[in-house]
Amino acid sequence: MKPRREPQSWSALQPPPGYYSADGRPPDALQRALILDWAVSQRIASGWRVESRSETQVVMVRGRPPNHVLHAVLTVFSCSVWGVVWLVLGVTNKVERIALTVDALGDIVSVNGPGRNTF
Repeated sequence: MKPRREPQSWSALQPPPGYYSADGRPPDALQRALILDWAVSQRIASGWRVESRSETQVVMVRGRPPNHVLHAVLTVFSCSVWGVVWLVLGVTNKVERIALTVDALGDIVSVNGPGRNTF
């Protein structure tokens, strides 16, 4: 997977002003869910997919691990020639995870998951 640059504004990912109450009260559960939906839609537009979700937190993933069974079969049938391709794919293919959480004040907190090489 080719690394993608994410927008600089994601370091302070906050929804547009209409998601908060006008009188400055903390958002209720429905508003927090809307804020989280907004953040998820921004990430999905950049190639992420949802792995798991609760009311106030979502775990998103980008990238896919290689199909090791398929590559093992191809390596056997090609007399180990395909093993070079499999090795390159295993070393370069990364899976990224991020957890987005909406706190009680309606702020989006993002925590990067463990970077994992899938080989």
